[in-house]
Amino acid sequence: MELEKVITERRSIRKFLDKPVEREKINACLEAARLAPSACNSQPWHYIVLDDPKVKESFCQEAFTGVYKISQWAAKAPVLIAVVSDRGNFVSRLGNFFRHTEFFLVDQGISGEHLVLRAHDLGLGTCWIGWLNSDKAAQFFHLPKNKKIEHLFALGYPAENPSPRPRAELKEIVSYNKF
Repeated sequence: MELEKVITERRSIRKFLDKPVEREKINACLEAARLAPSACNSQPWHYIVLDDPKVKESFCQEAFTGVYKISQWAAKAPVLIAVVSDRGNFVSRLGNFFRHTEFFLVDQGISGEHLVLRAHDLGLGTCWIGWLNSDKAAQFFHLPKNKKIEHLFALGYPAENPSPRPRAELKEIVSYNKF
C-alpha cells in the first residue's frame, strides 16, 4: 500500500473480528516501531505483547478498573501491546530537564505511529489507548519502580470501518514565517 493511502485511510478501531493475529504480522509491526528515530538514539521503549487470551483477560481486569472502565472494550481485541517507558539515556534526560519536554514520550509517539501505520498496511486495525490504570498495569508485570506502562495498542483484524473524523483545514493549522 502507498504511504499516503495508509495515512489517509487509517482509523482507530475498537471492534475486532474474533480472529487471532499471526505472530509474523505482530513482529512486522514491532519491527516498524523498533526502527523509529529517538532523541540521542535512546530508544526509550519496551513492548509487551499480550496475545494469550487468559493473560490478556487477567491484565484487562487490572488495567481497566474504576475510572478506567471505559477502556474495557479493548479486552476484546485479539492482541494488546503495552508500551513500557524508559526515560532514555543520560543525554536525552538532560534534554528533558533543560527543555521541560519529556522527549521519551515524543519518541514513543513516533515509534507508536510507525507501529499503527504498519499494522494498517498489513490489514490490521489498531487503537492507541492511554486511559488505563498504569500503576496496576505495572504491578501486573512486576515492573521496577522506574518503569511505567504509558499506553497500549489494541490490535486485530477490524470488524468496523469508521468514517474519518473531522480535521482542521491546513490553512487553520499552518503559517509561514509568522504566527
